[in-house]
Formats: sequence, structure tokens, C-alpha cells
Amino acid sequence: MRNTLKATLLGASLAVLVATGASAKTLVYCSEGSPEGFDTALYTAGTTFDASSKPLYNRLVEFKRGTTEVLPGLAESWEVSEDGLEYTFNLRKGVKFHTTSYFTPTREFNADDVIFSFGRQLDKDSAWHEYTAGASWEYFNAMSMPDLIKDIVKVDDYTVKFVLTRPEAPMLANLAMDFASVLSAEYAAQLAEAGTKEQLNQQPVGTGPFSFVGYQKDAVIRYATFGDYWNGKQPIDNLIFAITPDASVRLQKLKAGECHVMPYPAPADIEDIRADSNLTLMEQQGLNVGYLAYNTKVAPFDKKEVRKALNHAINKQAILDAVFQGSGQSAKNPIPPTMWSYNDAIEDDDYNPELAKEMLAAAGVEDLSMKVWAMPVQRPYNPNARRMAEVIQADFANVGVNVEIVSYEWGEYLSRSKDEERDGAVLLGWTGDNGDPDNFLAVLLGCDAVGGSNRAQWCNEEFDALTQKAKTITDKAERTKLYEEAQVIFKEEAPWATIAHSVVFMPMSSKVSGYVMDPLGGHWFDGVDISE
Repeated sequence: MRNTLKATLLGASLAVLVATGASAKTLVYCSEGSPEGFDTALYTAGTTFDASSKPLYNRLVEFKRGTTEVLPGLAESWEVSEDGLEYTFNLRKGVKFHTTSYFTPTREFNADDVIFSFGRQLDKDSAWHEYTAGASWEYFNAMSMPDLIKDIVKVDDYTVKFVLTRPEAPMLANLAMDFASVLSAEYAAQLAEAGTKEQLNQQPVGTGPFSFVGYQKDAVIRYATFGDYWNGKQPIDNLIFAITPDASVRLQKLKAGECHVMPYPAPADIEDIRADSNLTLMEQQGLNVGYLAYNTKVAPFDKKEVRKALNHAINKQAILDAVFQGSGQSAKNPIPPTMWSYNDAIEDDDYNPELAKEMLAAAGVEDLSMKVWAMPVQRPYNPNARRMAEVIQADFANVGVNVEIVSYEWGEYLSRSKDEERDGAVLLGWTGDNGDPDNFLAVLLGCDAVGGSNRAQWCNEEFDALTQKAKTITDKAERTKLYEEAQVIFKEEAPWATIAHSVVFMPMSSKVSGYVMDPLGGHWFDGVDISE
């Protein structure tokens, strides 16, 4: 009964705030989907990060808004040893945790919170390592952190040292990512004592610019500005995520003033948005890639000849025309062309249905039936996965392959698609989280990521050796050579069909000011204001 009443009150509050223009400044963001949870270290999806790490938490270091430049966060300074094996962080004093209806902190942020936040991911014997069903620390593992981090030492209450097993070129950028958000160890201890550990993922507590008020599943999330935020109180008083999966409905709400910012407009609506004097349209080249990941552990997709054949069957130009409508470009590599180390010498698998038929026949594949998974939500790298799947379905039919299109609720889709025995090829994609090629090549295609963010379940020792070596080298030119070689292997082995890179558009009310587009694809609302 309590949960039902809470949900009703949340919905009513949203309607009243938007309809009456309450004196408190309230910004409504029409988000495209529901978060999987609020403990960011458990997930990799941008939709989840937008609702959790961005408003609620901080990290030891942060990205400067609109860039990939690393700035001090909860650590006000740091030192790196000459051998690159020790990172010592000097923590910021006077940082307060949120006070909510379910938690009142008795102390400020200190080293214990850092040790807790990372220790539970690193230590398999931690009481918090498997505190909720399915806890997998997907990002932490995909980035080889268990092998990289030898120890995390509390030097004193405001000094923490990370001891590594090897140098790691993107270490600071990695620690600015969402999975590295710092949670309250005191709150965790309270939940453990009460026997309600799972609440850590449902009723979050952080140090970020906004505090959590409540969540009505698949409908609305409410946040309040945190008056004691260490980096200054926000211009707005309330932040609301109105969960609206349909792009056309999001635009209707934006035009009607029912929300102030929306992500991922339908490409067909861009010109209409540009022409509306009440709206502002921001845009930038996305640091992203959309792809179709075969399950390389399941026959016949365990044969690269079959994967290459299917790649030749896909008409990417038809996809660009039907799905992106001028806002995308064909992808040939697993990293975007705006990223350093992009290997432009790679030749793409051309659209050649006759060759595809010949290759399938040569591989002994006849009357193949398969599933193509289509995402239920719009993403920056794929504005309409269902339509994309339909184009691929028709293309594969032309070469004698029967396709069944399947989909699931977003959280279930992400969870099921990680299964190493998964049936079918998955449409997914990625927006870079730190501006480093490692964040694409190792996280999405490395052996450590199989069963997690590596949806192709592809482990190639030669590819993996190159990407792992590249992480240990600081010289950018040397790293570039290794990543270029890795892209050659990727193209030869074809664990994915690389589909497209897209332009990212952000429509918002002209009343909104201070919004900065994130090259890493996130949606931040600290520093954002709205006029009456």
C-alpha cells in the first residue's frame, strides 16, 4: 500500500509542478527509458548513468563539462609515482552526503567511502560483492580492474592510495567514469545492519548536486537540489525525469511545455524542431558506434566466414536512409572516426548479396534461421532499432537467411544479451565514456568482457594482447600503432557488423540555459537553469 501511495503522489507532484508553474524552479527532463537501478557500478547503460551517477554521485576525479579533460572531484589533488604503479589521492574535506527520508549521515565523506565503493567490486570475499541478485560489476571487470588493482590503501582519513600491478595509461580517465562513483559506507553499514542491503540500489545516497526523492517505476524519478553540495547549490530547485520511451511523445511534451529537455529526437523531426522559435537544438558529432553483435560461441556464427558473409548482405546505405535520415555515417571500425587511433586504411565489407550467398554456401550453411534482437529504446547510436532490424531482416532474406526479430524491456534486454549461450545477433552500440580507444576496444571486445559488455562473446588472443599492451604504454604514437593493428584483426574476424556513427541532437526549451552537451553522451543538469 505504501509503494502504491508513493507512486500516486509522485505522479501527482509532477502534474502539479508542470501545470501550475510552482514558485520553486523545476526542470523536467523527458528521458527515453527507465534506469536499471541506482548503484552505477552494477551497470553500463547511459540511461542508467543519466539517472544515477550524473545527478546523485561524484567521483575522485571528474570530466570538465563538454570535454574529456580530467579535473579534481572528491580528490582535490593526486600524485602518480614515477613507475606509474601508485596513485595517491588527497581527498576533499567538508563534503557532505545527502540527508534523505531514509538516511541521515553522522559524518562527512572520507577515505572509508572510497575503500567501500571500490573494495566491494575488487574483493570477491566482500560482504557487498554479491549484495543483490545478478551483481556482476560489469564495467570494473571489462576494464580488467581485478587484474590491474593490487591494493587500495587507506593512508589516513583523507588520503587513499591505489596500488597497481602494471602502468595503466587511461587510469585517471577511468576513475572519472560512472562506475567509479563514490557511495556512502555509513549508509551501507546501516542497510547491512537492517538486513536491507538491496536498498543501496533502490534508495541511493551520494554527494552529488541532487538528492534522491523517489521513483515510480517506468514513469517518473524526482530529485531535489542538494543545498549543501560541495561545489555549490544548483540554480534549479527540483529535477524530474519523466520517463517517455516514444520519441514523438517526448517532442509533443517538449512543445507543450510539459518537459524542458529531451534526448534522441526522431531524425524525421529535426527540421521541425529547428523551425520552432520556442525551442533550441544543440548538435554534435557523437563519439559512438552502432553495431550488430553475433554470438561467436554459437554455431554457425563461430565461423568468421559466416559472419563476414552476413556483413556483405547488409545494405548500410539503406539503413542510413531509413533510420538515420541524414544524421549518420557508415561505420567500418569499432571506434568512431573522431577518436584518435582510428584506422582509416581499413576497407569495409561492401554490400554484395551475391558474394554473401557464395560465402554461406562455401561455409556449408543452408536454410539458416536466426534471431536479430532490436532495442526497445532510442539511443544516440541507433534512433530506431526496430526499423534497423527490419532492414537487416529483408537483407538477410535476400541471401536465404530467415530472421525473427525479438525484443525485451530495456533492462531485461541488456541482461539477457550478456548470456554466453544467447540465441541470435544483438543490435547495440556504445558511446565512449572517457575519450580513450581502450574504452571501446577492450571494454566491448576484450576477453575479460566476455559474458558482460562483450556481446559478441568474442575472445581473440592476438587482439586482446594488443589492447592490453596498449594500456600499459604512455606514448600516444605507440598506443596508436597497437590499436590500428587491433582494428585490422577485428575487421578480419568480424565479431560485429559495424553499422553507423551518428550525430547527436539535443532539443530543449529556449527557457533553458547553462546546458552543455557531453561528448561522452551523458546528460548533466548541474549548472542548468530555467527562466519563468
